[in-house]
Amino acid sequence: MNDHLWDLLPARRHVGLRRLLAPGPDAAALERILRAAAQAPDHGLLRPWRFVLVPQDRRADLGAAFEDALAQRDPAADDAARAAARDKAQHAPCLLVAILIDAPATPIPTAEKLVSLGCAIQNLLLAAQALDFASGLASGGALDAPAMRRLLRLEPHERAICFIGLGTAAVAKPPRQRPEPAQFFSSL
Repeated sequence: MNDHLWDLLPARRHVGLRRLLAPGPDAAALERILRAAAQAPDHGLLRPWRFVLVPQDRRADLGAAFEDALAQRDPAADDAARAAARDKAQHAPCLLVAILIDAPATPIPTAEKLVSLGCAIQNLLLAAQALDFASGLASGGALDAPAMRRLLRLEPHERAICFIGLGTAAVAKPPRQRPEPAQFFSSL
């Protein structure tokens, strides 16, 4: 029996994207991490998800999309708020966007597609942890903003679900209390 998984699971922690520092995964490590995501359950073999890398040379474009989304939500946003929105794009040395592909002509319900994406994300997070990288997820209203949709080149049946940051934790987080199985498990 391989006990590595039982050590890996409780060691994984969410690290806020602004607290993820370099180094992040190089191309070879990112490939391994993405191969782990590909092992997710996939009813109907649809692969109802994809991941988009936002490389450093495109972070200014992402920052502009964040600023545009803020301006749509709050046209009175001041310069400091706009700068803070742009600055979000600089968090995490490796930044991915998880995309749900919900093609309407498929018989698989949206909920099952989301579960598959969630499993792919969890596999990705665990693979990053196994390679000694910290990770965190972030979401928000900007993900569905028109500027973000254009930047990510989303099709009408696609939806950006969350950002995934990978890197090195600025500060090690202590273990958190996890629920006991009796708190979430029952039998008929």
